[in-house]
Amino acid sequence: MEHIDPELLALIALGEPVATSETDRHLDACDECADNLAGLRRAALAGRATLDAGDLERPREVVWERIAAELALGRSAVPAAPVPDAAPTTPAPAPPRAAASRHSAKRRRPGRSWGLAAAALLVAGAGLGTWAWTSSTTPTEVAQASLAAFPDHPGARGSAVVEENPDGSRFVRVEVSADAAPDTYREVWLIAADASELVSLGVLDDDAGTLTVPAGVDLARFPVVDVSQEPVDGDPDHSGDSIVRGELSFS
Repeated sequence: MEHIDPELLALIALGEPVATSETDRHLDACDECADNLAGLRRAALAGRATLDAGDLERPREVVWERIAAELALGRSAVPAAPVPDAAPTTPAPAPPRAAASRHSAKRRRPGRSWGLAAAALLVAGAGLGTWAWTSSTTPTEVAQASLAAFPDHPGARGSAVVEENPDGSRFVRVEVSADAAPDTYREVWLIAADASELVSLGVLDDDAGTLTVPAGVDLARFPVVDVSQEPVDGDPDHSGDSIVRGELSFS
């Protein structure tokens, strides 16, 4: 019985829609191919199980050399390290036995084929795992606002963007362009739509900063972002001197 090509099994293990009715019938009848497919699927799952591994580093060349030696792939299978661009050179003539060497290289040993398929699955699975890990840690923009100047601060302007992490925590990125007054600091606030309540997010140390939205604060209830100019007097309340203000627009 002719077995299914290892590369095709590798694609099936990765979930690619390449299986045919004939392939399915063969897998139902052939225990060897079914077992090989199960092993490749385990390899794919192992490669994908890297959600908390962080950024992947390029393995050292000696690691590739050991893999190539284990799979009997030869030195040419080791990925070359990146090198600076060089001037093109004329390739040397192939030796007389080169054609025979190429012909013999096409005769794959079963161990090499399965080794290549498993290695491809691990690399592909690791790539998918890194993508999934990155996606699972990327914050999502949920609201934004343009901040307009108050009459006492002509020419001032600003912006605010609210982002939410996968764990539900939120933060506001605030940028303000305005002249700074001596002996004052800037504070960022969330204000209720009817101006009946306000929540301080903290001090804006420079023209831009990122401040955490306290847990439990409903942005639908506090949709107004305000940046105030505060005197250094120890009073935690809003000074009443707003530099810029704007209402959030939700994504």
